[in-house]
Amino acid sequence: MAGANKGPYQPDAYPPIPTRFTRYLRTAVIWQFIRFWVIGYRVLKLMWKPHG
Repeated sequence: MAGANKGPYQPDAYPPIPTRFTRYLRTAVIWQFIRFWVIGYRVLKLMWKPHG
């Protein structure tokens, strides 16, 4: 039965546990700095687009 509601306290009801690499990326200052600039650049690129 696809799409059935999952009950509480079952293994499927819990979120996935992040891997060590994912936890590292979430706390690495260098990576956060790079992501900040990449996202900022993408926002600026969007703003520079002419409205047409």
